[in-house]
Amino acid sequence: MKVIAVIAAGGVGTRMGGRLPKQFFTVKGKPILAYTLITFSACADINEIILAAPEGYEKLTEETIEEHHINKVSKITRGGANRQETVYKALIEAGGADIVLIHDAARPFVTQEEIKRAITGARAFGACAVGVPVKDTIKICDREGFVISTPSRDTLWQIQTPQAFLYPVIQRAHEQARLDSYIATDDMELAERIGCPARIIMGSYANIKITTKEDLMFFMLGGDAHNDGDVCSCSADADCGVSGRRGWDNS
Repeated sequence: MKVIAVIAAGGVGTRMGGRLPKQFFTVKGKPILAYTLITFSACADINEIILAAPEGYEKLTEETIEEHHINKVSKITRGGANRQETVYKALIEAGGADIVLIHDAARPFVTQEEIKRAITGARAFGACAVGVPVKDTIKICDREGFVISTPSRDTLWQIQTPQAFLYPVIQRAHEQARLDSYIATDDMELAERIGCPARIIMGSYANIKITTKEDLMFFMLGGDAHNDGDVCSCSADADCGVSGRRGWDNS
């Protein structure tokens, strides 16, 4: 059974700010992207990695792969107008896969165990994602901020990646979304739309997506994605926006 991981690194991280996409910020001696790629490359259940890179950063992506000895990246595709299009373009190149895992490049805390369990779930159900039960009370509000209702936390999950699928399932799900001009917030939603059972398995609260400056600060000061060394090796070419620190040297 051939398993391909699609790593979605095509975004430019506008919410983070800075002069480089967040996946290239250097933390503890490595760019965030490298942590994610190292984990997937080290997982024996992953046969290949297709990496979707942001337009204009192909060279930096290739340098990251080479510098950190990532040996399973078979193709680098160019990111699209949004995450869904980025993933779709990568899926086209994954046509020989039996199972595809889709993972956010900016989730460096993913573990090999989570990857393996997602694969097992996809094999059994067709679609499987890791997630965690919500801790906080959730309020559904109108556009003015007034509460409409308060759903029970018993049935609410915070969905993460990796999300794993039988290839025909996720390929058909994306094609149908394109026909319908439908944009989802994650790939599981697309599988749900075509009637595929979508199984959620327990992930980890540590598997956060580096989205804000606070997330990056967590990584810098407390997070541990299998590496030691300097907290942040930064240069004047890429402002990471955290406590005056700087990111990857793009010179």
